[in-house]
Amino acid sequence: MRRALSDPPRPVAGPRAQPVGRRVSIPYRFETTATAGECHQRHGDIEAGTETGQTVSVAGRIMLRRVQGKLAFATLQDASGRIQLFAPAKVTPDHDGFCALSLGDWVGATGEVMKTRTGELSVKVEHWEQLAEARRSFPDKWHGLSDPDIRFRQRYVDLWVTEEARQTFRLRSEMMSLTRRWLEDRAFVEVETPVFHPVPGGALARPFSTHHNALDMELFLRIAPELYLKRLVVGGLERVYEIARVFRNEGISTRHNPEFTMLELYWAYADYGDIMELVEQLVAHLALELKGTTVISYGGRELDLTPPWPRSRFIDLLATHSGLDVDLDTPVEELRSHCADREIPVKDRWGSGKLLLELYEKTTEAELWGPVFVCDYPKEVSPLAREHRDHPGWVERFEAIVAGRELANAFSELTDPDEQRARFEEQAADREAGDAEAMAVDWDYLRALEFGLPPTGGLGVGMDRLAMLLADVPSIRDVILFPTLRPEPPERPAPPES
Repeated sequence: MRRALSDPPRPVAGPRAQPVGRRVSIPYRFETTATAGECHQRHGDIEAGTETGQTVSVAGRIMLRRVQGKLAFATLQDASGRIQLFAPAKVTPDHDGFCALSLGDWVGATGEVMKTRTGELSVKVEHWEQLAEARRSFPDKWHGLSDPDIRFRQRYVDLWVTEEARQTFRLRSEMMSLTRRWLEDRAFVEVETPVFHPVPGGALARPFSTHHNALDMELFLRIAPELYLKRLVVGGLERVYEIARVFRNEGISTRHNPEFTMLELYWAYADYGDIMELVEQLVAHLALELKGTTVISYGGRELDLTPPWPRSRFIDLLATHSGLDVDLDTPVEELRSHCADREIPVKDRWGSGKLLLELYEKTTEAELWGPVFVCDYPKEVSPLAREHRDHPGWVERFEAIVAGRELANAFSELTDPDEQRARFEEQAADREAGDAEAMAVDWDYLRALEFGLPPTGGLGVGMDRLAMLLADVPSIRDVILFPTLRPEPPERPAPPES
């Protein structure tokens, strides 16, 4: 691909100066009859130097342009790909105006599909209209954007100049569609539950709060849809799911964004063993559909997603990777000492279950390339999960760990309203003691449980992390179109034209 001689690359900066006396009349609409991709599909195999006799109207951005005397060439890009616009002065009206187009301008063009003598499929421009003017310069089209801050802040630029970014978000969109179809084929019903919650719950996280003026009440952006979805199981929706935007007032990292997307589902009459099979089958299905194989590469390292995935107990993995012979009956002071040896900060109220979790997260989780189901967590850190049928003090919970990070979290759901109330009250005490991530008592949810929740398996999947995995990108910002970022300095307004 040749560089446009008349348009050297310019940095993304302030508004470009407008030519004096040039005023563009922008139409209200432009009717297209083909995309760039469709033109290549229908006519890509014609011989060089031939014409098709087929007239099309295409539209998109001018990404490259060069002028050679009475001939002008421009590369037009739309959502489907690129096609050349061939504009000879004797055919193209207002040829000088066409030659004056800037890189990034939106253009609609009508003409015959043909192939130049050099073999470039083209539309010979017999009519054209400028559809929008790019008043800011685009960066170098041949290398995309290398500055991640510009990429994430100015996604509208990144998507035009970085093919990998476009591919990533197409993959994410298809992943969501495939997930919905896969669940619907298994009789799961998609629902929508409230984003504003009167009581923050469903996860251990700090919520965002707001105030509703008309009702004069404090509300919280949801940290999880879990408690509302389980209310629906009580109501008789036996297989229910939501792909939900959730909000957590926490730090930002390559794996965390304050707003992100969760798949949560609840399956009556199932337990966490059934959910394990569902997770591994769903992820393998998505990998096969999107990548053509269940053996993928992530960060240059092979990852085999083929079911069944290994299952290992939390406490066994902790012993293997930390070298510590510890359990729930290990004295709390000994666990605190192990944390201190590893520079893990602890709080006075933490019991053995929380201390074991801290040791696991700091010594073990990142070492699990996986995929692996880490099973059976301490009850202290799992207030919504059902107590393990064989191991007192533990609950039937698993996390799916893939590439050293949590991909999914699931339980055999706690169904006993008395036990749930006791756990809520323990959480409320932690909250009163200053733990901003602890749950409050949700009295209406307890009332729902008193109507009867059957045995139920529940699941939460981080869809952004799943997209990271399948797109092979290192940061959650690569799969969220507009991630949360620190404020940038205000841009100075352009000086007035003289």
